[in-house]
Parts: sequence; structure tokens; C-alpha cells
Amino acid sequence: MAKYNRIEVGQRIRNRRINIGLTQEELAEKIGRAYKYCQDIERGTCGMSIDTMLSIASSLNISLDYLIYGNDETKKETDTLLEQQKAVIDILGQCSNKKRRYALDLLKLFIKFNDNR
Repeated sequence: MAKYNRIEVGQRIRNRRINIGLTQEELAEKIGRAYKYCQDIERGTCGMSIDTMLSIASSLNISLDYLIYGNDETKKETDTLLEQQKAVIDILGQCSNKKRRYALDLLKLFIKFNDNR
């Protein structure tokens, strides 16, 4: 049976936060907690409520399964998402401002159309 390890959870939070470019202050603001509390969580020196875990998982775009147990399958999905986001950014970075605005408008329309299906 897998066991909850606060230090490992804190390391996963820190690694993911850094990978997506958030500071501890930004994460604290996103989850509505004090900066010092986020530091303690990342060090593994304190536990968290379910609400805090949910907020962190949502803010870092990871599952609770990965956050708590380090399930690699979720990490692979997250890594794939990051790779896809980077590819989009790279493509848009090669476009003129006009093309970038047009591509963004098309993407918004595509998402809106598919949300209504």
C-alpha cells in the first residue's frame, strides 16, 4: 500500500512549480495561502488540508494521484501537455504579430466551437 510522504509531495510540488515557471509567491497567491506556508509545504515540514491539495493540484495542472503518490503516468501526461504548449509557443514565436493575432483568434474560435458540441 502506498504511503503519504510529505517530503516527497513537497518535492513534487517544487519541481512542478519550477517547471511551469511559478515562484513560491505566485503559487501562494494562486492557492490563497501565505508564502511561508507554501515554503513549509515544499520542505515537507507541514501537512495540508484536502482543500489546499486540490488548489495546488489545480494550480499546477497535476492530478491528486500524482501529487500524493507520484504516479508516473500522470507525470507523462503532464510532460506531454508541456511539450505541446511549448510547440505552440515556438510556432507562434516564428510568426509576425498579425499572423499571431489571427492564429489566436482561430484557436479561440476552435475551442469555442468544440465546447458547444
